[in-house]
Amino acid sequence: MTDPAAQDPLRAELLAVALEAARRAGELLRDGRPDDLGVAATKSSAVDVVTEMDLASEKLITAFLADRRPDDGVLGEEGVSFEGTSGVQWVIDPIDGTVNYLYGRPDWAVSIAARKDGETLVGVVHAPARRETYHAVLGGGAHLDDRPLRVRPAPPFEQALIGTGFGYVAERRARQAEVVRLLLPRVRDIRRGGSAAIDLCDVAAGRLDAYYERGLNPWDFAAGDLVAREAGALTGGRPGQALSGELTVAGPPGLFEPLQAFLEEQGAWHD
Repeated sequence: MTDPAAQDPLRAELLAVALEAARRAGELLRDGRPDDLGVAATKSSAVDVVTEMDLASEKLITAFLADRRPDDGVLGEEGVSFEGTSGVQWVIDPIDGTVNYLYGRPDWAVSIAARKDGETLVGVVHAPARRETYHAVLGGGAHLDDRPLRVRPAPPFEQALIGTGFGYVAERRARQAEVVRLLLPRVRDIRRGGSAAIDLCDVAAGRLDAYYERGLNPWDFAAGDLVAREAGALTGGRPGQALSGELTVAGPPGLFEPLQAFLEEQGAWHD
C-alpha cells in the first residue's frame, strides 16, 4: 500500500503536528499531575468531571496548533471552538478518560484528529500511562507506535469480547445497563475501560473484538474511529448511518453487522 502521508504533504504535516502536540500534552499530563488533583468543574452531571489538567492540556494543544497551523479551525471538548480559513479542523480531547486520570488509573489518552471538508485525514491517540501511541492516516493503515495494526477476525457472536461505556446521566445509565443485561449472556464477556478513544484503538489492536457506546461526541471518537477503520474495522451508528452521538459501533466485518443489528433491536440508540 502506498503511504498517503508520503504522497500528500498536507497529510504528512498534519500527522507530524498531531503526534508532536499529543506528545507534549502527554508529558504535561503524566509529569505535571498534582498529587491533590481535584475536580475543577462538572458537565452533564455531578460525576461528569473536568480537572484543571483537562484545561491545561487543551490550552497547550491549542497554543501549539495556533503556532504551527494558525489558519486551521479547532473543536475541543473543554470549550475551545472556532472556524479557520484553511479548511482543516482539529478535533481534540485533551484527556479522554478524565475519571480514570483523576483516580490514577492508566486508561486515559490525548486524542487529536485532523479533518478536511468533513473527512478525517489523520488520527492520533496517545496513551502515556500505557506508553503507547496509536496513529492513522486515511488510506495509509493504522499503527501502534511503529507496528501495523489489524483487527481480529470476527469470532462467533457468542465468543466475542465486547467493549462499551456509560454516560453520566442517571436515566441514560439505567437504559445502558438494561442493554448490557441483555447482551452479556450472549457474548464471551463485556469490558468497560472508560476511554472511548482507547476502546476504539483496542479494537484496532485486537484487544477487543468490538465496541459500542451511546452518547459520544466528535472529540471522543474522531481519532479512534480512523485508527479502527484503517485497521480493518467497520464503524457506524444505527444501520445505514454514520457513527454519532446516538450510537457508535466498531468491529470487524462479520461481527459488526450482528452487533449493530442487536443494538438496533434493543433500542440502544435512545434513552
